[in-house]
Amino acid sequence: MTRAFILVMDSFGVGATEDAPKFGDQGANTYGHIAQACAEGKADIPNGRHGPLRLPNLARLGLGLTAEESAGAAPAGFLPPDSITGAYGHAAERSFGKDTPSGHWEMAGVPVEYDWGFFPKETPCFPTELTDALIARCGLPGVLGNCHASGTEIIAKLGEEHIRSGKPIVYTSADSVFQVAAHETHFGLERLYELCRDRQGTGGRIQHRAGDRTALRRRGCRLLSAHGQPERPDHAAALAHTARSP
Repeated sequence: MTRAFILVMDSFGVGATEDAPKFGDQGANTYGHIAQACAEGKADIPNGRHGPLRLPNLARLGLGLTAEESAGAAPAGFLPPDSITGAYGHAAERSFGKDTPSGHWEMAGVPVEYDWGFFPKETPCFPTELTDALIARCGLPGVLGNCHASGTEIIAKLGEEHIRSGKPIVYTSADSVFQVAAHETHFGLERLYELCRDRQGTGGRIQHRAGDRTALRRRGCRLLSAHGQPERPDHAAALAHTARSP
């Protein structure tokens, strides 16, 4: 086998870990809660999906059984498959944080066993030297937001002003992420990508959100740039080295 793929369903958890209270996530179980809502009819759509959650392909890979092992109870409405075609299991992170890049690094064999820096919950939330450097290097007229916010909410709140002023919206959330939102037509998608790539000296990770061409809503085209590099080789690098070794 010369190639392998890691497919991630981000934030699709199957139960809470022991450190969940540290993050206010007691009882977390995304799969279990979705299954419960479906079983109760809360996800029924007129002339569309209805009834219990059915994920037959993932069930055959072992999703329902690993969820049962992790949470101590099968997801509501889960029907065990006739056979299992994959290897399955569940694990708790060694990484200190619960942010996306930490999880992705750990899946690749490099747990983040230290705390990322987090932006303070105040306005402005980003250091002046960070935003000033970004404005200067990218030729921006300024930035909007500069606070903790939901992406959908801040785009709705500041989208019109962003289009009028040409200033991108910058914000952060629970993760240590410097997020940038801009309209893909008025600001330019490639310009937004370049802004995200120009992260020298930011001290954080930059994620972009692109606005729709006709409405101020979030679109799927996003770019996530992680700052820094793992301190040791990940699984892919280790396997490549082994393959080259005599």
